[in-house]
Parts: sequence; C-alpha cells; structure tokens
Amino acid sequence: MRFTLALGVVGALSILPATSFATNGYFAHGYGTISKGMAGAGSALSQDSIAAATNPAGMAFIGNRIDGGVEVFSPRREYTVDGPVSPPPAFSLQPGTYKSSRNGFAIPHFGFNRQLSDTTAFGVSVFANGGMNTDYQDGNGGNGGPFYGGRTGVNLEQLFIAPTWSWKFADHQAIGFSPVIAYQRFEAKGLQNFAPFSSDASALSNNGDDEAWGYGYQIGWQGEITDTLRGGVSWRNILKMGEFDQYRGLFAEQGDFDIPQMFNAGIAWSGIENHWFLIDLQHIRYSEIRSVGNPLLPNLQTARLGDDDGAGFGWDDMTIVKLGWQWQQTRDHAWRAGVSYGENPISGEDVLFNILAPGIQEWHFTGGFTHHFSERLELSGMAFFSPTKQVSGPNPLAPNQTIALEMYQVGVSASVGWTF
Repeated sequence: MRFTLALGVVGALSILPATSFATNGYFAHGYGTISKGMAGAGSALSQDSIAAATNPAGMAFIGNRIDGGVEVFSPRREYTVDGPVSPPPAFSLQPGTYKSSRNGFAIPHFGFNRQLSDTTAFGVSVFANGGMNTDYQDGNGGNGGPFYGGRTGVNLEQLFIAPTWSWKFADHQAIGFSPVIAYQRFEAKGLQNFAPFSSDASALSNNGDDEAWGYGYQIGWQGEITDTLRGGVSWRNILKMGEFDQYRGLFAEQGDFDIPQMFNAGIAWSGIENHWFLIDLQHIRYSEIRSVGNPLLPNLQTARLGDDDGAGFGWDDMTIVKLGWQWQQTRDHAWRAGVSYGENPISGEDVLFNILAPGIQEWHFTGGFTHHFSERLELSGMAFFSPTKQVSGPNPLAPNQTIALEMYQVGVSASVGWTF
C-alpha cells in the first residue's frame, strides 16, 4: 500500500507541467471527478479520497479506498482592442482581436485513505490549481505580442499534497486536519517593455520557469444534522510560499505569490429516496495577496513593480454558490448534475494586465456519473461547460482605447476508485 501511495504522488508530480486552468479565479470549480460532476459541491457529502481538497473531515466517512484520475480541460481566451494608436507617452495596444494559442491541458488528481480504527482515518489527497496561463504569438518579427515584447504570456502551475487525519468524535460527526504542502511554478514572457516601471528589470520577464514550495493547513467538520440532512464547513489558511526570485521585479513584495485563504460551507439533503441535493458556498480571499489583489492604478503610478505596493492584477474576493444533485438510479449506477455561479474577480479598470490572466468565468454547468463494475471497482466521469464571459474597460495607459477580455471553457474528467 505504501508503494501504491508513493507511485500516485510521483505520477501526479510528473504530469504537473501540463496543468493549468482558470475557473473560479484560478481555483478549480471542484476537486475530484465526483465533486466536479456536482459543480464542486461536497462540503457536507464526501464520496472519494480527494475529499480533503474540499473538507478534510469528509475523509472519516469514505472508508478504505484509492482514487486516481485526470481532467482534460480546454479554455478559449481572447482579447480585443478598439481605438486608435496614440503617440507616447500613451502606451497604446494594436487594435484587433487576438487569441491565446494554448487551449488544451491535462490535470491529474490522486487520493488514498485508510481507516486506522473505528473512529480515525489517515489519507492523502493530491490535486492541482492554476489559471494564470496565456500564450499570445508574436506575429511581427519580434516586436509584436500584446506589449510589443514578442511572444507574450504567463504560466502558473500549482500542486497540493494534503496528508489528512480525520476523527469521528461522536456518531456521524467528524473533524479533519490537513497540513498542506504546496508547490508552484511560474513563467512570464514578453513583458520587458514594462522595465521602466519595475524595481528590478532583470527579474521582470523572459527568465524561464521559477519554482517555489510552501505550506499551510486546512481544518473542517462534517456530520449529520438530522436523519436526512448533513452539514460541513472547512477553512484553509493562507499558504505561505517561497518567493519567485526570478520575477521579483514583477510581483509585489519582491516576487511573493502566496495562495489565498479559502472557506467552504455546505449542506446535503436526502429527503427524497435515492436522491441527494447539495448546496455549497465557497469564499476565496484573492484581495489579501498583494501580487494578485493590488490594482494596476494608482499603484503603477505610486510604486514600482515588485515593491510592496507594486501593481498587481486587481482581483477581488470571490464568493461562489454551488448547487449539486445526485441520483442513485440503481445499486451500481449514479447520475449527477450541478450549476455554480460566482461573480468574476476582475473589474473593467484592470483589464490591461489581465490580458495575461483572464480569470473571468462566472457560470459552470456540469454533469457526471459513477458506475460500479464490482463491489470494489468503480468508474466516474464528468463534463462541464462554462459559457462565454466578457469584461471590458479602458486601457488605463491610453484612455482612447478599450480592451475586452473574453473566454469560455469546456472540460471532461474520468477517475477510477478502488475500495479495499
């Protein structure tokens, strides 16, 4: 069993270079194929060993099992510039519509859980985040790209390893604790023309991949409220990450890029036979991370990129409502559906920098299933669609221009579960 666990973690790490997606900001709309099939709902009802990503207390109720799977994710991003090109000191962009060329990614997940006694369990959940990913081609012999720096874009990849201890402290009541180990990798290209605004132009752009490790923790409760109603809450603190030294002239606080705190709360009701109805609330505190939450203006006028008050992406906090449904059609087959909504974190005043990171999606529509081939082996699938969202606003460095960001997303996921 130790070998199986180690193999899964190594497998997830090996697939990491392909991971990148943006749904609720740069957090996933859910974790694990089962939860994703219900738009990410699951704080009160855990069904696989990826549960610690949402609520570590849920690991107390899933028994001995291993889960592994992958999502194929396709975000379609573009931006449009309207208005004439003005002479310096304005920083005008070339009018037209431009599409990001990277449209397909593979996102792994893995989990393991084992009952240590009637009341305690230990497990590990491995899952990924991302989303600040774009790749705009040059198209002008080295002087093109959004900011006249050639091929332009950013790529953020994140992996989380959450060993989890859970304890049933009473009948149908549990708490869980996960020390979270986080790894992230970042690259930026084509931003060298922002050098006059940077505290360190040598650590602004085109420095290849930079890596950082960090840590934090997540705690949660899950349990029965009545015979037909379950509840769950969890909280993850800010994950303190090492700095991106190769991009200390880009990100505020000299390359700092901590991962924001997150709250989850939900209920699950089974008052209709063979059906579950779930409601979750998720809150993500993007504004507390200066490199993400600082606005472009006035910060670009009052501080340099990389300084403590340097300009960021201007992301607001997000609160997401998730509704999920599960129907156990037969003993061996279950169907799922879900919908979620959260107002996008990017306002019209911050569209310029967010050409690089257009995390603007709001609605997600999902469906899924689980089929048991035997008492021990099951296959789960999920598909989702996030419809086109557009955010527009003025180019703050050339007010006679308007920039519109646009994106839609589709994705499918499959995973295998094995109980023992």
